[in-house]
Amino acid sequence: MAQHFSYSSELEQPPAEVFAWHERPGALARLTPPWVPMRLESFEGIRDGDKARIRLGWGPLSVLWVAGHRDYTPGQSFTDDQLDGPFASWTHTHRFEETERGGCRLTDSIDFKLPAGSVGALAAGHVRTSLEAQFAYRHAITKNDLHLHSRYRTRPLKIAVTGASGLIGSALVAFLQTGGHTVLRLVRSRPVSDDEIYWNVRDNVVDAPRLEGLDAVVHLAGENLMAPRWTDAKKQRIYDSRINGTRLLATTVASLQRPPSVFVSSSAIGIYGDRGDETIDETSSLDRHSYLAKVCADWESACDAARSAGIRTANVRTGIVVSGGGGALAPMLPLFKLGLGGRFGDPRTFLSWIALDDVVGGLYHIICSDSVSGPVNMTGPDPLNWDDFATTIGKVVRRPTFVTVPTWLTGLATGEMGKDVILSGAKVLPRVLKRSGYDFLYPTAESALRHQLGYPWSASKER
Repeated sequence: MAQHFSYSSELEQPPAEVFAWHERPGALARLTPPWVPMRLESFEGIRDGDKARIRLGWGPLSVLWVAGHRDYTPGQSFTDDQLDGPFASWTHTHRFEETERGGCRLTDSIDFKLPAGSVGALAAGHVRTSLEAQFAYRHAITKNDLHLHSRYRTRPLKIAVTGASGLIGSALVAFLQTGGHTVLRLVRSRPVSDDEIYWNVRDNVVDAPRLEGLDAVVHLAGENLMAPRWTDAKKQRIYDSRINGTRLLATTVASLQRPPSVFVSSSAIGIYGDRGDETIDETSSLDRHSYLAKVCADWESACDAARSAGIRTANVRTGIVVSGGGGALAPMLPLFKLGLGGRFGDPRTFLSWIALDDVVGGLYHIICSDSVSGPVNMTGPDPLNWDDFATTIGKVVRRPTFVTVPTWLTGLATGEMGKDVILSGAKVLPRVLKRSGYDFLYPTAESALRHQLGYPWSASKER
């Protein structure tokens, strides 16, 4: 049985600008919801005859989706058909129409058929619900990205990024590409394309000439903090990857004949330590005792060479990133969806969260804002204690949140990692971001969770 789905929204930008955004590298990555298990194997573009190969699912149960493009009309429309994949048929038309106010009405229309038989009939309701969530996400991303690119209207920039394959880095790279900027990724293996630059922290090597004349360097690389427990070897890798890598980059950019205008380096709110319900901003005192606080302090000091060379340098103290595709919350979300979620440790402990979209937007704000330097808290404007945050997750996924994991049990299971990362809390506010004019896309935890987990408040759709 044939099915039809349509989703439409209005954007401030003209059709030509919205169409151009869709045509640039990074658009498909930006439009893929984080909760969808999808991997892009190849993408040729959206012009007639171009194909995309997409792997849906993971492991032996994954399915290959091959899409072919046709009816490419610049500034107006393009269509993709399923050539191979899970549906009996699938045709998706993207339309870009000018509104009376000069903006764009973006419409996604899909005609599809499910596999024949009872399995297809049973899946119809699930497919429609899934499409509603996915296209609410896609249109929100399109609107937000175009808004940010329009607000910080600038010439095309050339930006190098470390940690480009990570949660934040991959989102930032795709965002910058859809804005028309050139992104160079620093990689640890030998480069295989022109957009890759070789560096090796262990050997203290970086291809310095490739960094000449850049507008910005964004340093996000570092050993993952999350582990069942921190062994001595794990702690050494955490420290070395951050401090040695940052020092290598900072000294390298400081020695360039044409250094970047800005050097943006990661840090974390762990630099403040466990502060209870004390309100913290960038002027607050730092913790001098915990392992993570010491790592963060040395991490920021490793940028001194860039600062001393007169390069505008920002240390981004990131909080708990809300994402449906990874990060600190990833291990907890399945429990919440099963109705087994709750609080870890003291429910009064504050959680300084931030939506992944605002991490990307905040980094772009720093790159484009000449007045921003020094420590920058990358957190949302409304930190919550564990009790309120867990209740909000439960509300979004429509499940109870009655479970509480006591402090002693969490500490017993996770050791120093749990003490510094899970049980430690601080009410951290983004004073520098707000005072320098950044407008948060997702200022409340509920709005961030709904967007990132695929539970929109409403959907502008036609069935």
